[in-house]
Amino acid sequence: MKKLTYIIAALAAAATLAASCTKVLDEQPRTFFEPGFFQTEAGVEGGLTALYASLRYFYGQAYYYNINTTGTDEATYGQSADGNFKDADLSGVGSLNASSSRSDVLWNGVYSYINTASGIIENAESVGLSDALIAEAKFFRAWYYFQLVQTFGGVPLDLGSGELAFNSSPVRVSVRNTVPEVYKAVFEDLTAAVNGLPDNPRVVGGVTKTVARLVLAKAYLTFGWWLENPKGIPTYPASDRKDLNGHDANWYFTQALSVCEAAIASPGPYGLCNTFREVNLAQNDRNKEILLWADHTEKSEQYNGGSLSYGGGGAPDNFSGWMMNWNHGTVNIGGVGAIQREACQEIGRPWTRMAPTHEAIQVFTSQDITKDSRYEGTFTTAYYGNWEKAGIKAESVTGANGMTIPKGGRVLSFVPEVLPDIKYPDKQSNTDGANVGAGTVPGRADYVFDLTGISRIAYPGLWKLGCYRTDYDFATQLGSPNAGSTRPYDILKFSDFYLTAAEAAFKLGDNAKARSNLLVLRRRAGVWTWKNSERAAYEADFSDELANSTPTTITLDYILDERMREFYGEGFRWFDLVRTQTWKERAGSYTISGSSWGSHKPETFTRTIEDYMYLRPIPQGQLNGMDMTDAEKAAYQNPGYPVE
Repeated sequence: MKKLTYIIAALAAAATLAASCTKVLDEQPRTFFEPGFFQTEAGVEGGLTALYASLRYFYGQAYYYNINTTGTDEATYGQSADGNFKDADLSGVGSLNASSSRSDVLWNGVYSYINTASGIIENAESVGLSDALIAEAKFFRAWYYFQLVQTFGGVPLDLGSGELAFNSSPVRVSVRNTVPEVYKAVFEDLTAAVNGLPDNPRVVGGVTKTVARLVLAKAYLTFGWWLENPKGIPTYPASDRKDLNGHDANWYFTQALSVCEAAIASPGPYGLCNTFREVNLAQNDRNKEILLWADHTEKSEQYNGGSLSYGGGGAPDNFSGWMMNWNHGTVNIGGVGAIQREACQEIGRPWTRMAPTHEAIQVFTSQDITKDSRYEGTFTTAYYGNWEKAGIKAESVTGANGMTIPKGGRVLSFVPEVLPDIKYPDKQSNTDGANVGAGTVPGRADYVFDLTGISRIAYPGLWKLGCYRTDYDFATQLGSPNAGSTRPYDILKFSDFYLTAAEAAFKLGDNAKARSNLLVLRRRAGVWTWKNSERAAYEADFSDELANSTPTTITLDYILDERMREFYGEGFRWFDLVRTQTWKERAGSYTISGSSWGSHKPETFTRTIEDYMYLRPIPQGQLNGMDMTDAEKAAYQNPGYPVE
């Protein structure tokens, strides 16, 4: 019998109850689910609500966000990074091992929720549970197993009482299933979810047929790549790269494309927003493009899952938005702190733990960003003075070139191109470079960084993940910028159907379909109604120009670039690079300037990305807790990672 360790039991920390007739989930904390609990209607509903609440422990959790973003072609470590971030960078400043890998957040947390889902499914008949509610539980079980198998390879399907069975007795031995065995379980659960879920959610944010279809399509696509294994990346536990149902890789690519096309044709209540900016605009959260999110609220600490006044940097807070946010509060002009921390989307709380690489910025600027709105809709590139909200009485400050910056005026800009006439200061002071080593450009009152000036300490902020609060007078106050974000953390988007379809079509050699799916998003990217950098309305439509500039022949690199332009900084990039086996090629080196305010000279850094790293290590704490021999523990660990 395959059994999992002591970590797994019939527990769902902070589990919650819900009434199925309500429009939103009514969360009431519990700390334990006993076996008989799932044999009651209230128990089933409580278990389902716990599954939704569980999302907050992984999505928006900054250390899990980091391990899937730092070390990819999107980001490197920032000036204030600790080992959590340097280890993930793989550039010689740390070591990624079984004790340091923050994929432990996933492993250590999801099994209790998988077990909760199994408890609901197993007791469904005795409770008289509807197919739709069973399908919700199957969706979550499949979702979490899909995350596990992508991250660690084969993982245990038996938590102590049999494969996919509810377990109530902690055990200290474990056997891992193979990758094909795990995917077989994932496909069965997701197929049942697609068939059983309704078109419309039973509660706000509830999973539906369309949500399950996207995960099924992504699982088909990922397993197709795994079967094909074009670069000979090793897997673990050892197994033939064969589907247990006898299908080949192309069959899975075909299924992925077909599922995407069915969802696009019958989307239910979902669809694309009219502009890219609308997708990530805080005032438009929970819009029709967002299929699944980890929810938060500014109205109640209980329902938010954390403090509304202060965030300490731990789950279930949504604090990922701090990570790629530089210390803009250091800007000081003539003794005035011109940019104060504020609970608004373009400013927020800085931690400077991560930074975008020059190459990541260039993925955006390789397009005409005066026409492609996704650069403006991703980054904060202009910072405006808000000192009056901190009680500072100055009507203006003297900015660059002796020019005046009034209250609310633009103080500092990140300009994506290289500026030949930019002049950076030789030193840092309150009167030179706005105290952050920024440059000056003739005729501009704002201080400026150009592309080569972007460094580990100063870079465009990640606007799309910025915080947003309305529970204070935001016209005159700074609010609570040190709290975790009360915005929902987006996990799945309808736009991913087009990118998943494009990749599947590419793998099938259907260039026309690959291109046509990309064109949908590229045309949308050309539509503007607002410029974040100008804080002003801007009506323009460059959809035809972006369509016409799309390559005639679509390559995998171009698809991955498009995925970055759509989903930059959303915490899933490592999965894209591992799936397509392009991690080493796309992220093996990167360019960035240094960690001091005066650093404006780009340096190239090399990462050591070995084939075995395409699987993360089983956490050391898991190995320590198992009642198994040293040899058995060594065999349990993924190859390449020593057992400590």
